[in-house]
Amino acid sequence: MTERTGLLAFWKNYDRKLYLKAAQLADECGYDSFWVPEAWGYEIFQLLTEMAVHTKNIKLGTGIANTFSRSPGLLAMSAATLDDISEGRALLGIGTSGANVISGFHGREFKKPLTQVRDVIRVVNTLVNGDRLTAAGAKLHDYRPFMLAMKPVRKKIPIYVAALKQKSITSIGEMADGWIPTFWPYDQLKIGHDWIAEGAAKAGRNPKDIVTAPFTIALPMPGDAGSQMAKKVIAFYIGGMGDYYKELLSGFGYADDCQRVADLYADKATRKEATNAVTDAMIEALTISGDPAHCIEELKRRRSFGINLPILNLPNDMPWEVIEMFIKGMAPT
Repeated sequence: MTERTGLLAFWKNYDRKLYLKAAQLADECGYDSFWVPEAWGYEIFQLLTEMAVHTKNIKLGTGIANTFSRSPGLLAMSAATLDDISEGRALLGIGTSGANVISGFHGREFKKPLTQVRDVIRVVNTLVNGDRLTAAGAKLHDYRPFMLAMKPVRKKIPIYVAALKQKSITSIGEMADGWIPTFWPYDQLKIGHDWIAEGAAKAGRNPKDIVTAPFTIALPMPGDAGSQMAKKVIAFYIGGMGDYYKELLSGFGYADDCQRVADLYADKATRKEATNAVTDAMIEALTISGDPAHCIEELKRRRSFGINLPILNLPNDMPWEVIEMFIKGMAPT
């Protein structure tokens, strides 16, 4: 059976034509899915629509769409439209983002994020299934009995949720189709799987039906080049991405290491030293790096920890030749 592998573009310095070409090559190489991120640059549903008309088989996912900047109804319309154009290949990846982006860029209140995610799932599932919005059971708004004035291609579009905290992950087991963990140590995934199972039990669902699809940093580079790059990436996530990942990793036993990295990263004068403060244990837990052959085998090994669909980060801000080599070299077998 072919192993499922996805690819993820990066939102900074996003090259629309390059990543379209990457999606086409990924389609030819048998990848399961291609995921496009969104921050405050390109809008993802339009990018994915362009990819849909230039590919044949690969699934196309939002990786991720925040649940505040578009209404739940608009998310349902957008997902159903993409699913129509792609002939049933859409995947809806959602998450809350954070208060800085939601309030500071989108001008929306960042309130009750978990309830907002749950309402989006309820509304999307209800409308795509062809039911009236009043049947969704939404908690934050009283809806009128609207239905989608179109016939969706499928009765169900898979919804994947990016989440790091217990209540949100338990909710995935109860309501969603997949879990997207980011920077979660692969050997600690059982903790999240137990929370998913708890939520699934509430809803009478089989937790094995819920896909674990972590964003995965793979750096297939010879010698120690991969590990050096891994250190830079980890230092950026811990020191430059707010407290999300610092808190997450501290809970897994890396508190002292994270604090050391964060302190060095906070001061521009010592920021370069933060890279060297990243330990080998953190590199091994959070990334796959080294010789290309090693990366391929290591990715296979990590699937045994309950990874169903690793979503590999494409090299960022690199020429096409590097992207092409990565896609072909890490292609599923």
